Amino acid sequence: MEAATLHRMFPGRVSLGIGHGVQDWMGQVGARPASPLTLLREYTLALRGLLNGERITTQGRYVTLDDVALDWPPQGGAEVLVGGIGPRTLRLSGEVADGTVLNESFSPEGVRAARELVREGRAAAGRDAAAHKLVVYLFAATGEDAAARLQRELVTTGLTDVPGLGVAGDAAEVAERVQRYAEAGADTVVLLPTADEPDPEGFIRFVGDDVRPLVK
Repeated sequence: MEAATLHRMFPGRVSLGIGHGVQDWMGQVGARPASPLTLLREYTLALRGLLNGERITTQGRYVTLDDVALDWPPQGGAEVLVGGIGPRTLRLSGEVADGTVLNESFSPEGVRAARELVREGRAAAGRDAAAHKLVVYLFAATGEDAAARLQRELVTTGLTDVPGLGVAGDAAEVAERVQRYAEAGADTVVLLPTADEPDPEGFIRFVGDDVRPLVK
């Protein structure tokens, strides 16, 4: 109901993404499922159906619904994206979701591989591969000490072993890297500031005013 309310309040502005949750955290609160993939499949299908105005009855391993429907579903339906990094999750996203969210651990080459796994999932489910969105997160740093700040972020997040992650430089350099991700199959690239970004508001202006106009 909360998701449907957001869509009705802000039509065309809401992107809903779901995933497994961080399994260690799930275990800490006693909510770690025996089969995360089964839960994600059942939950995604039920959520998409409800948000698209369907009345659903289903009895799965984790999700049970008895003649359930939303009184106020989003007008025109709603997309549900799935976040994931593993091959099985990416294939599942292709099967059951409207899009996939990739975190900052994916290089352009990784995006190409992920896009293929999603395509395999959509093909297995008989779905149109062209209709699936791919959203990718990318660390970016600009200004003084940009390269050093980016390197610290990659070290902190344990991503130094993956080549081609993140970008440090001026607007042209950042736009060029975004373009590489687009060519690899990303429909949306979300630029993330480093944790020690000295001017978060300035970073937002940099992305919108300087980088975005340079991306084809």
